[in-house]
Amino acid sequence: MSAEPRINDRIRVPEVRLVGPSGEQVGIVPLAKALELAQEYDLDLVEVAATARPPVCKLMDYGKFKYESAMKAREARKNQAHTVIKEMKLRPKIDPHDYDTKKGHVVRFLKQGDKVKITIMFRGREQSRPELGYRLLQRLAEDVQELGFIESNPKQDGRNMIMVLGPHKKKTEAMAEAREAQAARKASRLGEAPADDDVSHDEAVSHDEAVSHDDVEVPDEAQADA
Repeated sequence: MSAEPRINDRIRVPEVRLVGPSGEQVGIVPLAKALELAQEYDLDLVEVAATARPPVCKLMDYGKFKYESAMKAREARKNQAHTVIKEMKLRPKIDPHDYDTKKGHVVRFLKQGDKVKITIMFRGREQSRPELGYRLLQRLAEDVQELGFIESNPKQDGRNMIMVLGPHKKKTEAMAEAREAQAARKASRLGEAPADDDVSHDEAVSHDEAVSHDDVEVPDEAQADA
């Protein structure tokens, strides 16, 4: 079945409860009268409550209504917060440089409002030293505590140890801040003008004309040779 409401001649009832263009209640009127009023106002008769008895219809510009509804739906999807879980894998004996790199990714994910699943991967004899993974996870949680919190405590899962960090900032807040920062950067770029632009073409030409051949000093030796 179509989700589109019935409009104008597609409405098949003897009478309707009519709502005017500004939302005013007109009352129950015959369908023919409602269609006549729609034509008089150069608007559409739109069935907005088909299950009511009698159905409720409103006088409106249906094309404009559909466009505005589509824009609202698009904006709602744009601002919708999707729960995303990022994953970062580490080794128990990770190199300090690699740790800083991995931590940087975790910081970025948390700033974006995403959850982060941290997985410590044990190999060989490392499996007998789970405390190494636990201490590493605790260290990471402390390093990013300003941005996130431990949502799921470290737990052993086979050869891996897993912890989940949740962001302090909501996804919608992070998205709004990102858009504001992007708009600020764009405005800053548009507001910058190169220093060379301050010198107009006419000024440059005037400067060239001011340095004429007669103004050039000729050394005495050159004049003697002449």
